[in-house]
Amino acid sequence: MTFFSILCALLIEQLKPLRADNQVYGAIKALTIRIETWFNAGEQTNGRMGWLLMMGALMLPTWLVYWVFMHYNLIFLAFAWNVLIIYLTMGFRHYSHFFTSIQFALNAGDEPRARALLAEWTRLDTVGMDSTEITRIAVEKALITTHRNVFGVFFWFLMPLGPAGAVMYRVSEYLSRAWNEPDHMRNEAFGEFAAKAFYWIDWMPVRLTAVAFAVVGNFEDAVYAWRNFANRWVDEARGIILSAGGGAMGVRLGTPNENAPQLLPADAAMVDMSDSETDILPGEEPTIRALQSTVGLVWRALILWMILLLLTSSVAWLR
Repeated sequence: MTFFSILCALLIEQLKPLRADNQVYGAIKALTIRIETWFNAGEQTNGRMGWLLMMGALMLPTWLVYWVFMHYNLIFLAFAWNVLIIYLTMGFRHYSHFFTSIQFALNAGDEPRARALLAEWTRLDTVGMDSTEITRIAVEKALITTHRNVFGVFFWFLMPLGPAGAVMYRVSEYLSRAWNEPDHMRNEAFGEFAAKAFYWIDWMPVRLTAVAFAVVGNFEDAVYAWRNFANRWVDEARGIILSAGGGAMGVRLGTPNENAPQLLPADAAMVDMSDSETDILPGEEPTIRALQSTVGLVWRALILWMILLLLTSSVAWLR
């Protein structure tokens, strides 16, 4: 049932992608803001309490509905519930229109439109970016988004928690951003627990995604880049995904600022990349072709996950 639940959710989303501003997401965001208002007293303990309440409020009903359906042998309803939860949490095509539109704009030589689309998608200042920089950021955003919206959800849905695990992953990912990224929350203790919790929740999925990229891409370069350069990113998970993904495609991802070794002084990001530093960074500068390579890498990784899931389900069924 697990394999067909994911397959049906993927097919439904291909036909009717879920909007990023849908009512379910809006309700969760409103609840997040309310819990922050109730609990944020500037301490990490308050953030832990708020995180646990948020998780309990969303995971418990999800698990309870699934348990009731399975307990009373309502297999079709349990299957439909799984499909619904995966459809709401996976989001394979939530932002693909941005990536596709940027690709079309760059192919047409319309860099201003590509910069505008990238700015809308990433919320970054894209003024003055050339096609190489636009391509690099679009590829990085696509790889990170695909991991967090697809492969991470896959992993936790396959765990014993089932649909509740998928909800836990997506909500914890959102809380790690919502309680840390905005200017009024950055560096506050309230969001520290949410960031730490998602780090451990994502610890295994991020490595499995990197393995999938290596298997379906250039394996040796992906593993080499992962082992030697992932620690150059301040965000470990981001470093693993981008180093392995870039190595798999033969594309150099990251900037000196993002890749500056953490043991260097705070102003090390401003150091000019010497020839020796550049030589050890794997891959070529991203070109427009890298956008198509990214699409191929993601789809091959997705197919790999589905094949492994099918084999696992088949073995379990035969037993």
